[in-house]
Amino acid sequence: MTPDLVLSIFHQALEVIVVLILVLLIPSLIVGLLVAMFQAATQINEMTLSFIPKILVTLAVLMIAGPWMLQLLIDYTERLIHNIPSFIG
Repeated sequence: MTPDLVLSIFHQALEVIVVLILVLLIPSLIVGLLVAMFQAATQINEMTLSFIPKILVTLAVLMIAGPWMLQLLIDYTERLIHNIPSFIG
């Protein structure tokens, strides 16, 4: 295995990881921003008010996008395993 091949595999793995993280993180950030604006408008400073909606949105996204996320991981792993002979020789 050449260093270029290792870097290519690492780059592909990072791309998959970033996509999976962003799918979960972006909805949570949007809900957190909306709750923060609501808290600023009403002057309610309750910590659980921002925590619970973010958890619920994250769980909902996992339920909706979970199969797609799992398929993305499976596809990457299958490509990696099928390419092992070409990596070796």
